[in-house]
Amino acid sequence: MSSYVALIVIVVAAIFIVRSLKVVPQQHAWVVERLGKYHATLTPGLSILVPFVDRVAYRHSLKEIPLDVPSQVCITRDNTQLQVDGILYFQVTDPMRASYGSSNYIVAVTQLAQTSLRSVIGKLELDKTFEERDIINAQVVQAIDEAALNWGVKVLRYEIKDLTPPKEILHAMQSQITAEREKRALIAASEGRRQEQINIATGEREAYIARSEGEKQSIINNAQGQAASITAVAEATALAIERIAAAIRQPGGEQAVQLKVAERAVDAYSKVAADAKTTLIVPSNMTETSALIASAMRMVQGARTP
Repeated sequence: MSSYVALIVIVVAAIFIVRSLKVVPQQHAWVVERLGKYHATLTPGLSILVPFVDRVAYRHSLKEIPLDVPSQVCITRDNTQLQVDGILYFQVTDPMRASYGSSNYIVAVTQLAQTSLRSVIGKLELDKTFEERDIINAQVVQAIDEAALNWGVKVLRYEIKDLTPPKEILHAMQSQITAEREKRALIAASEGRRQEQINIATGEREAYIARSEGEKQSIINNAQGQAASITAVAEATALAIERIAAAIRQPGGEQAVQLKVAERAVDAYSKVAADAKTTLIVPSNMTETSALIASAMRMVQGARTP
């Protein structure tokens, strides 16, 4: 009989030990109730409870949880229907509130995400919904996070997985994209032709300027050459005149000049007389001519006399 009692005591003690010792895993939190009332939140590690008085009422994971938000139809500002689905990432930050703040915080967060998404998309036009996904995600997170604080949940981010407009809208958008591409192609071609014409005109202008500069330089060079030639002739003439003047100032210079003039006069008369078609008019005062010739002959004779 005593062995049975000892066995019962051992079994009861084992039950007490099992119910009193609790090991909480890492990144988990357990909510303990004492006689039906919240008592404590167990953190990771070994904890001791009072058997049959304390019990673990809720077990929460503190990890980041991805939650798939069901697909729904949203209407944009320009009355276009969009099939939208997304994914929500949240984390339990207050196990006590997560246990008692809502009967099911996962369902509450999911429903709030859907209603917030419909509200945000309803303020945007169709084109903006594709361009401003980041803004939509941020506004949905802000709307959910404010309400989720009472549920002990922190909403980290929301991501739209897909935006699907109706087939008619897709076809219209594709046509618009094709027309836009054709427009850009035409603009690019016209810009190319415009640039080509500009390049040709620029080349012709530069070639004309180069030719005119060449002609200008040629004219300048010719003028400078002619000026140099005229200057050289003038300098040579001046030098000859200076030398003649110097020779005249020498002894016998004036007689040499008179002789040269007489020779030129005799040559001129002889040429005129030799021409049969020319009528020779003899000057009335032949004494001056004779005197000129006589003077020239005397100078020649004087020059020959030793």
